Amino acid sequence: MSEALIDITNHKPAARETLLSAQGLCFDARGQRLIDSVNLEVATGRCTVIMGANGSGKSLLLRLLHGLITPSAGTINWRGGSLDHVARLQQAMVFQRPVMLRRSVAANLRFALKVRGVHGAERKTREAEALALAKLENLKDKPARVLSGGEQQRLAMARALISTPALLFLDEPTASLDPASSLAIERLIETARENGTTIVLVTHDAGQARRLGDDLLFLHNGQIAEAGPVTRILEAPQSEAAQAWLGGRIFVPDNPKSETI
Repeated sequence: MSEALIDITNHKPAARETLLSAQGLCFDARGQRLIDSVNLEVATGRCTVIMGANGSGKSLLLRLLHGLITPSAGTINWRGGSLDHVARLQQAMVFQRPVMLRRSVAANLRFALKVRGVHGAERKTREAEALALAKLENLKDKPARVLSGGEQQRLAMARALISTPALLFLDEPTASLDPASSLAIERLIETARENGTTIVLVTHDAGQARRLGDDLLFLHNGQIAEAGPVTRILEAPQSEAAQAWLGGRIFVPDNPKSETI
């Protein structure tokens, strides 16, 4: 299923620069293979969406690509080189449940700049810009952990974007938010893209995938079942796994009949 390198950029690798790639990526835990021989390319300036059923390996794949977990096998390349500490400083990640430091909204932003060596006047300028971007100016002195869910996620986005990352990983950033908060997060994602940040987004929301995505990876049991343009896969999926999931059914490979959810 994943024997050859799968290009998710409309099969025109020469026309786009590859920012991140993986070859033969595997991850084992407790005797189980959770990510199996994944090959992919993420093109600069694109939004790559990762979809699939619960337990298919979406979040795990994201953590592997970001270097938070060491793969059992395979390689991850950044701009053609290794994914080292310097490369990871050019990336950022936002989780479904954001982790807030025990300090104020503004101090959370300052910490993100401090670890990247930004000091002085530039730090103050970037902090002010990030607060304005996330519409958190009036909350800058408030403890981050007492913010509402939507406010915390906006802060998490601002904290991730404050260092102008080349690549932003998003793990279901709107999954537990109300429509207004979800819209605010999507606007921040769109702003990030306008500013040149490449996006890798895990989502269960087909509408969100259509609005934000260019390319889509559909995972099933830790493997890439299908890859291609978002619109094509959502409208005419070719793999049985994607057809079943998008049709609201559970795909059981060994059983010709899929169960309706």
